[in-house]
Amino acid sequence: IVTIDPAFNALRVNNTAIHRLWTGGQWFEGPAWSSQGKYLVWSDIPNNRQMRWLDDDQRVTVFRTPSNNSNGNTFDFQGRQLSAEHSGRRIVRYEHDGSITVVADAWNGMRLNSPNDLAPHRDGSIWFTDPPPGFTLYEGAPEAAGGTTNPDGRINSRAGQLAGVGVGKREIPTANVYRVDPATGKVDMMISGMNLPGIPNGIAFAPDYRKVYLVTNGLVHSFDLSADNKVSNQKEFLNMMVDGVMCRTDGIRVDVNGNLWCGSNAGRTLGYSGATVWSPEGKSLGRIRLPETCRSEEHTSELQSLAYLVCRLLLEKK
Repeated sequence: IVTIDPAFNALRVNNTAIHRLWTGGQWFEGPAWSSQGKYLVWSDIPNNRQMRWLDDDQRVTVFRTPSNNSNGNTFDFQGRQLSAEHSGRRIVRYEHDGSITVVADAWNGMRLNSPNDLAPHRDGSIWFTDPPPGFTLYEGAPEAAGGTTNPDGRINSRAGQLAGVGVGKREIPTANVYRVDPATGKVDMMISGMNLPGIPNGIAFAPDYRKVYLVTNGLVHSFDLSADNKVSNQKEFLNMMVDGVMCRTDGIRVDVNGNLWCGSNAGRTLGYSGATVWSPEGKSLGRIRLPETCRSEEHTSELQSLAYLVCRLLLEKK
């Protein structure tokens, strides 16, 4: 655990070691901590399941299977889990009684692509990104013949799939950022993918909800957010360069002090993969060095959740 700026020392627990809690999946995404349940949940996308680490006895078990190739997970302000499903092409909420509520599956009458990451707002709304990677065999199911990624039908999208899977086509031509209204359930496009420098991925709010952070192509962009949910002042907030090394990110979280904790993928540059930590002003504070990369736009690793496990050990949860 490397201190770059002295301010990082206030976030560190100096007698805490880095532990690998579990391995054995294919591609981990979407770690989320349940303060009420005292457990960590994450997605193993290709294995079509969610896993759970229990704080009481350190066990890791399969939490939900199938999971519709869920990616991002989080918990709302009522302690209910929210998940972004790739093959389900929707946002779902797991209610306290065990039932599942579909929060969003379409925009303007068109099916969503494959929701990736999501963030609850204190006004009760849910914001989420909707890139197209779910239309692949590894993350969901290939498009049906004639779809954008299978125009000539050379891929048998139904081979090995359950009935009803592999028949979908991409209906929204770009990857946008959406908001689900808490009162009406209406899905509104907040940021058009046409105005972004790349495909949107990770998303998070500042503690005061006056900013929303968005990952595109492994870099972090920021937007000002007004009280009436208008976004403005788009700018590149972090270029993810550390010591001249590109440390692209995917999932991001913001702590109670407004610091950004970002998964870091430096490719083959030893010592720079893991997690990077940045101040609300975009100043590099510290790094958590891991022996494998954390998930980013261009590379994969089964240890993405590890950086967030470390963050859990370092920070007091809300």
